[in-house]
Amino acid sequence: MLPVFPFGPLRPAAALMVALASAAAVPSAWAVAPFLIKDIRVEGLQRTDPGSVFAALPFRIGDTYTDDKGSAALRALFATGLFKDVRIEIEGAVAVVIVDERSIIGSVTFVGLKEFDKDPLTKSLRDSGIGEGLPFDRALIDRAEQEIKRQYLSRSLYGAEVVTTVTPLERNRVNVTFTMTEGDAARIKDIRIVGASAFSESTLLSLFELTPGGWFTWYSKSDRYARSKLNSDLEKLRAYYVNRGYLEFAVESTQVTISPDKQTISIAISIKEGQPYTVTSVRLEGDYLGKEKEFQAFVLLRPGQPYRGDAVAETSKRFQDLFGLYGYAFARIEPRPEIDRATGQVAVVFTAEPQRRVYVRRIDVAGNTRSRDEVVRREFRQLEGAWYDGGLIKLSKERVDRLGYFKEVEVETNEVAGSPDQVDLVVNVTEKPTGNLMVGAGYSNAEKFSFTASVKQENAFGSGNYMGIEVNTSKYNRTLVVSTVDPYWTVDGISRAIDVFYRTSRPFNSLGDAYDLKTPGASVRFGVPFSEYDTVFVGLGFERTEIGASTGIPLSYLNYRVLYGDKTNSFPLTVGWARDARDSVLVPTAGRYQRVNFEWAVAGDVRYLRTNLQYQEYWQLPWRMSIGLNAEIGLGKGLGGKPFPVFKNFYGGGLGTVRVFEQGSLGVVDPTGAYIGGAKRLNVNTELYFPVPGSGNDKSLRMFMFADAGNVWREDETATAESIRSSAGIGLSWISPVGPLKLSWGVPLKIQRNDRIQRFQFQIGTAF
Repeated sequence: MLPVFPFGPLRPAAALMVALASAAAVPSAWAVAPFLIKDIRVEGLQRTDPGSVFAALPFRIGDTYTDDKGSAALRALFATGLFKDVRIEIEGAVAVVIVDERSIIGSVTFVGLKEFDKDPLTKSLRDSGIGEGLPFDRALIDRAEQEIKRQYLSRSLYGAEVVTTVTPLERNRVNVTFTMTEGDAARIKDIRIVGASAFSESTLLSLFELTPGGWFTWYSKSDRYARSKLNSDLEKLRAYYVNRGYLEFAVESTQVTISPDKQTISIAISIKEGQPYTVTSVRLEGDYLGKEKEFQAFVLLRPGQPYRGDAVAETSKRFQDLFGLYGYAFARIEPRPEIDRATGQVAVVFTAEPQRRVYVRRIDVAGNTRSRDEVVRREFRQLEGAWYDGGLIKLSKERVDRLGYFKEVEVETNEVAGSPDQVDLVVNVTEKPTGNLMVGAGYSNAEKFSFTASVKQENAFGSGNYMGIEVNTSKYNRTLVVSTVDPYWTVDGISRAIDVFYRTSRPFNSLGDAYDLKTPGASVRFGVPFSEYDTVFVGLGFERTEIGASTGIPLSYLNYRVLYGDKTNSFPLTVGWARDARDSVLVPTAGRYQRVNFEWAVAGDVRYLRTNLQYQEYWQLPWRMSIGLNAEIGLGKGLGGKPFPVFKNFYGGGLGTVRVFEQGSLGVVDPTGAYIGGAKRLNVNTELYFPVPGSGNDKSLRMFMFADAGNVWREDETATAESIRSSAGIGLSWISPVGPLKLSWGVPLKIQRNDRIQRFQFQIGTAF
């Protein structure tokens, strides 16, 4: 968190009050009799423009001077903030304004600053009136010093000291220097929970984001105390108890103690558990539109179960959403527990007041400085002039958010003045950069060094279209792809994607000789949405495959080259279906992903059918754990009396397939020793994810245990259980700044004599 200084420039009110008080103390005999001003003279100016003084005076030459006008002049001049002292002297018919200018800040510098970035801190100070060229105000400097100290405290730097030095310069200027002695951050030594008997202290502390120092706290910084984090942890503690029946749970006190050297912190939390309550009944009271049975189906509480606060909150939310489906945007749901302490039982009553049914008069889009209105509007399922539908509005918000063009998406419901049955919806979006110019490099023990460069624009010219150029290189695969996607090629949401590509593949050869496969081509693909989660893809492409000749070419490739030529043309027709209902693409913990894709070469020199089927599912488990299952089947078959093209083979082994076995080493082994894959592939992967100890709730860094099984077979080979390879092990998954990173170490469980084993494997950018 960058330091923010909430105070604005101070007015020199104190000096003005002193001046006015002094004026009030002057005897009435010293009062100036009114006179006609013949001249006005200003003395003491060094940098200030005289016009600024004359503009602030409430009198001009030729006006009548009075004591009231003199007092008003003093107030106006002090209010400019330019002067430390102002007085008015009368010399005959001349008003002499004598000023003492404030010093001007020549520079603001920082010494010893490490915790905060200099530029944001400089900007924040300037916004508060402390900056180069601004008037010097000691009160503002003192307040800034205290605010910086407070920001250090918020980061557990309790020993931090801030000393401000003001150095006078020529021409009434000063330099302001903030000298910071930051020291080390105070670390949490221990956290104790007093009064817990129903659950162990270790179980309760595992809920906390704050933790004592551990192996990974250098990364998570969870051992740095912050009051906001402690409040969040106390709320988690309360929710844990209330969700297990302890309806009257309370945190009685929290005591935070810091050591004399301000380096360690101890936290003691005193709680009162109360008794657990069991639900005896759930009643609905109020107006449920005559649909009590429909609402009752959404109740998550059941008689005989412990009282659960999260179930009560979720039931109330479901009721509000259901009322929203019928057009009642302002329905009120009030859950009320009726407690019987003697028996430890509770009856839960949900009282509903639907208010009034409303229409949506107008939908406005705000904050889209780049994206066109239609880019947002075409994702909306709620229509203007229709009944308010909470479900459609929620879905619309999710669709706009999934575009990836905006940092934030919020839908605001506003009542229409004078029309109680109408509302306006305002979709507030915050734009974010959607262009990406990237040059990078990566390394894996399978692909060795790889280079990646790409120019992408997800929202080209604010139209919602995608345009991109990608270049990828590695030891075995090189790709150049130029692509464009129009997600709304038609008004019904049919997308169109065009790809032009050039790929070079170098299958693994144990002899170390170089040979390659070159595949230039192009394709066009259309996506037809059939539901909010389902899309069917249809495409047609052209590919030209060239099998290069060399002494190291595998016999299988050589035979294919002799029989069918070194250059083959094909026109693959692709048909696919995908459904993605995962809660996250990068770090899924729940939901399902399904994909089916058919590639059918309908014309050209080669005829084949290539099929891919994939199924993924994730389940959440207690203690922030989750389990993921991935199953993938690949089938290839040659058509027209020709075998399945060897250059379309599937590969297995390594990350993404069966770990522990060397990348691409499963399947058919050519007489030359090259691994050429096969026409059939099966992968089954299971991963149990759990948080890294000391990393808190950081989902981007997780450990996992895995079990893989699968293999690759020839087109005419029967896949048997005996031929399946399997492995198991542990790994680390991290969403790093350069992409998803996965490391694994394991042992083979089912192996044959000639298999190539690689116990440790890693890659950046790998999937499951």
